[in-house]
Amino acid sequence: MSIKFLAEDDRPREKFLLKGRSSLSDSELLAIIMGSGSRDETAVELARKILASVGNNWHQLSLLSIKDLVKFKGVGEVKAISIATALEIGRRRASQEVPEKPVVSSSNEAYQIFRNHLSDLRTEEFWALFLNQSNKVIHKAQLTQGGISQSIVDIRILFKTAFDHFATGIIVAHNHPSGNPKPSREDIDITQKIKEAGKILGVQLLDHLIITQNSYFSFSDDGLL
Repeated sequence: MSIKFLAEDDRPREKFLLKGRSSLSDSELLAIIMGSGSRDETAVELARKILASVGNNWHQLSLLSIKDLVKFKGVGEVKAISIATALEIGRRRASQEVPEKPVVSSSNEAYQIFRNHLSDLRTEEFWALFLNQSNKVIHKAQLTQGGISQSIVDIRILFKTAFDHFATGIIVAHNHPSGNPKPSREDIDITQKIKEAGKILGVQLLDHLIITQNSYFSFSDDGLL
């Protein structure tokens, strides 16, 4: 259904879903926060009026009290609290630093990330780090849990996750509960399959680690990639 045929209060939500949050105007964002307008105005029209009263400035809007907000016809206490809450969330977000993403430039740095998840397990698990072009870790995920002797990864899921996070490189790892870090034939085969798939899909396999309780094996360090 085209957006223009929807009730006007529903259009900003539909636009958000179809085109993304950056496509919304300030009044449409505020309309979504309020949820509805008044008997005489749609939520978008009411939002325009509220924003116009503060010079279309979010900071100035955040200075309004609940008593100030309920003076607008169609804004009750519940809507006023919703507006104030959203603006407070924005204020707290702006005051927080963005967590620094770790940079992985060696097998040991990757091992330090994986060891907390894999070193003491009694069954095999397969994990992956997803990196950007600067080798910063943008996502970490457990992909499979297996039995005592092996854990098989679905390569389609691995690369779907890479695409979902816009990764350009991946480092995979699994553990050997036996304590022997030497790769099996199956480990070598799956590594080559991931490497070849990555070449086609444009996502480079940077390393594959086999982790035991006290040590690890790196395919990259051993010249197997």
